[in-house]
Amino acid sequence: RMQNSRSKPCSCPSLKLREVASMYFTMVAAFLVILVVALQGSAPRQSDFPYKVLLDPQGLLELSWNVSYPEQAVHFQLLIRELQFGLLFGMSDRGEFENADLAVLWSDGHNSYFGDAWSDAKGQLHMDSQQDYRLLGARRAPEGLYLLFRRAFSTCDPKDYLIEDGTVHLIYGILEKPVRSLQAINISALHGGLQRVQLLKPNISIPELPSDMKTMEITAPDVVIPSQETTYWCYMAELPEGFPKHHIIMYEPVVTAGNEALVHHMEVFQCAARFDSFPHYNGPCDSKMKPERLNYCRHVLAAWAMGAQAFYYPEEAGLAFGGPGSSRYLRLEIHYHNPLVFKGRRDSSGIRLYYTATLRPYDAGIMELGLVYTPVMAIPPGEDSFTLTGYCTDKCTQLALPAAGIRIFASQLHTHLAGRKVVTVLSRDGRERQVVNADRHYSPHFQEIRMLKEVVAVFPGDELITTCTYNTEDRSRATVGGFGILEEMCVNYVHYYPQTQLELCKSAVDPGYLHRYFNLVNRFNDEEICMCPQVSVPQQFYSIPWNTFNRDVLKSLYGFAPISMHCNKSSAVRFP
Repeated sequence: RMQNSRSKPCSCPSLKLREVASMYFTMVAAFLVILVVALQGSAPRQSDFPYKVLLDPQGLLELSWNVSYPEQAVHFQLLIRELQFGLLFGMSDRGEFENADLAVLWSDGHNSYFGDAWSDAKGQLHMDSQQDYRLLGARRAPEGLYLLFRRAFSTCDPKDYLIEDGTVHLIYGILEKPVRSLQAINISALHGGLQRVQLLKPNISIPELPSDMKTMEITAPDVVIPSQETTYWCYMAELPEGFPKHHIIMYEPVVTAGNEALVHHMEVFQCAARFDSFPHYNGPCDSKMKPERLNYCRHVLAAWAMGAQAFYYPEEAGLAFGGPGSSRYLRLEIHYHNPLVFKGRRDSSGIRLYYTATLRPYDAGIMELGLVYTPVMAIPPGEDSFTLTGYCTDKCTQLALPAAGIRIFASQLHTHLAGRKVVTVLSRDGRERQVVNADRHYSPHFQEIRMLKEVVAVFPGDELITTCTYNTEDRSRATVGGFGILEEMCVNYVHYYPQTQLELCKSAVDPGYLHRYFNLVNRFNDEEICMCPQVSVPQQFYSIPWNTFNRDVLKSLYGFAPISMHCNKSSAVRFP
């Protein structure tokens, strides 16, 4: 860490950061300046960088990348459409500019420099003594400047971010004026922001698609995007009358040109088959005008989030839709993220389903793992990382899974606003065998169905354990489990085949034991709190004084108390 060596008394004249930068980057800087000035090259081939996302809402910064698992490295290509005096690009735990790991391109008005830097807890920039963002090249093209650089997943540098599976918070900042040195860059004055992506895409081979494949687009009907930061838009679509059973075998996003930075995520849900019809609707999902019945359209057929590619089903399975016992009605939900509050933008984005009438050997199924939606699972206020765990027990899988087991090939993690990490592990004979899906930088604002790197086989008698970590530092009262956005959830929707009757395998603490906890709190507390049965569980949680004792006892209660198990069929009937 260079600032240590600078702070020690030393007989040699202290090096200015500018000179240090020059020493590090004489070659790079010369190379970059020459390239920036002289090169009128062609853009790199699209196929070299298969993944792409716009970093900023105006679309001036376009990041493309590829992942090399043999080299354990990511290669980035950053297109800067209107280069001013440089750029910061990097990663941090949750998208903050403090304690971030950064690649910086800057100019003092004469020369340009590129280097690996880090920011401290106050947001001050420092040159990294170990240079791990390696510049591979720069080239000018008619559309802007391309920067190519490489970064290993793990660098063993304590100042660097560890690139791992799951969500990565990318940050960027644009330098609008020349700067004397790296240290002179004032992060708080930058025009910057964050973008979430899954950097480490699974390296899976794309299955061959059948010749009789058809497509269907479920898209918004030329909607005017509301001029506000966040909108969830709902649109009802329907399948043709008498549409027979088909298998969905892949889907991909359809995003209206020019709106790539505004369409944040999209989902297609199928409605409940028990209703003969659903009303037409096209409007905000939270509007008072939205018909109540649309709340019964919750069965996910497809989900896409920014930066995601097409989703493929494994070649032996497809997601069934159409035919008897399946609703004709579908609900498209689009999350528009419009922080610059553009007015009058029109949008016809949505999802393109690829389906076939030649059914594959297996129907794919979706199973819910984690915690039951109930207020008995709660998080005290002011916690920086409080964990809750939901179990799919051996008894349930023994009863409900076929002898040959099931194969999990994809997963979608879900919490509400306090969720920070979600991990599901497979346990067999009392020992953890394998991670099914882990996101240690999970964000509730970035939920996509992710194909797993390898299929996970689950057999009768196995357990699936899902743990969620929450942060409630900004809350003054307890957060209970439930459906409201300020209540919490802990769910992993796993996509698997062959489909079974088991649709939900979740747990919660035994309510009787929670009642004993309330009695204990009451006994140790000075003020009289009514912990009587007629008061609701949320009310009892809200009236607890959250001292260390009450927090620790709740933690240990969740750790050791018996659980109430929900092992449910799709009709919400439980397995005995």
